[in-house]
Amino acid sequence: MEQPPKQARPGSTDIRVLIVDDQSMIRGGFEALLNAQDGMAVVGTAADGAGIAEVVERLRPDVVLMDIRMPIVGGLEATRTVLEMPGEPPRIIVLTTFDADEYVFAALRAGASGFLLKDSTPEELVQAVRVVADGESLLAPRVTRALIADFVARPERVAEVDESLSVLTERELDVLRLVARGLANREIAAELVMAEQTVKTHVSRILGKLALRDRTQLVVAAYESGLVQPGG
Repeated sequence: MEQPPKQARPGSTDIRVLIVDDQSMIRGGFEALLNAQDGMAVVGTAADGAGIAEVVERLRPDVVLMDIRMPIVGGLEATRTVLEMPGEPPRIIVLTTFDADEYVFAALRAGASGFLLKDSTPEELVQAVRVVADGESLLAPRVTRALIADFVARPERVAEVDESLSVLTERELDVLRLVARGLANREIAAELVMAEQTVKTHVSRILGKLALRDRTQLVVAAYESGLVQPGG
């Protein structure tokens, strides 16, 4: 693991970012870009996921940019390690070259907040960090479609709604179905004829009841529980 190249200012409200990628040019480019943004500080970089728990404990990042394919300890194993840490773990954005990477889907199921293609624009990278740090997830419609396609291909998928969703009200189930279709809050509000703030409240309650972190996990849960059927 490398030494942290920069420390956030004492008492600052900077978004603390850890970059984990085996390509030095990627690490250097992302570091320079993010450090140039107001309200952001790259507090560390690493070339692989070895010792990731100790690094996260020491640097306390808010967001981790995690390459999914690395030598020694890959991004999937490192993601699982970080998200299984006690307390409130950082949010993880998985970095990949392919938008249909099987490891990406596994990382999303493990609790990653979304993924970003390495050829994304600088603006997309900065926005991704801000969005995830704010508690949201990166789940574009094409990602949702890919998750569904991957889910359909698995023979063990369930056919009936799992009892784990019995804690949700009918309205919350309606909201969850639309979240699983990839709709944004404003689109769900229009579909169900309610205020966007009400949708946000429902989503927050669903996350709490199901003990999930964000919309990415909600989509996975909706399909894996049988609430939403692919193509339905």
